[in-house]
Amino acid sequence: MDLKLEVIILPVSDVDRAKSFYEAAGFRMDIDVTANEDYRVVQFTPPGSECAIILGKGVTSAAPGSTQGLYLIVYDIEVARAELVGRGIDVSELFHDAEGIFAHSHDGGKIVYPAGNKGQVVGPHPTRADYGTYASFSDPDGNGWVLQEVKQRAPGR
Repeated sequence: MDLKLEVIILPVSDVDRAKSFYEAAGFRMDIDVTANEDYRVVQFTPPGSECAIILGKGVTSAAPGSTQGLYLIVYDIEVARAELVGRGIDVSELFHDAEGIFAHSHDGGKIVYPAGNKGQVVGPHPTRADYGTYASFSDPDGNGWVLQEVKQRAPGR
């Protein structure tokens, strides 16, 4: 049985502002449909992704900016970061976790570390290990995105 994640709903406060942001980031706009003054759906797909995002009016009761830890997997994080920055997106510097790979969580658009963890280190992972180098950004409402570099996936992907 295949279970394919194809859509994630992002809560936003201003649909047109969010639409402009995702267009600037280079996401492909799939649809922009207004059913009435209380319901509008805008769907975007990140370049190379099979999973789209939906934002709009009346599509979710979640608080704007409450979606965190959306990972965009890239082959070359330096190139991806540079392209987003060139498109006007405020992306963090590259970083890795001092405690190893995936030693963080997400809260309010920020990457956070558990108590006792040494936290974040500026720059790519020292051995450039797959899944080990990150950069982050947020949309205008604070929905949090993470770029993660993966050159070779685990078998079965």
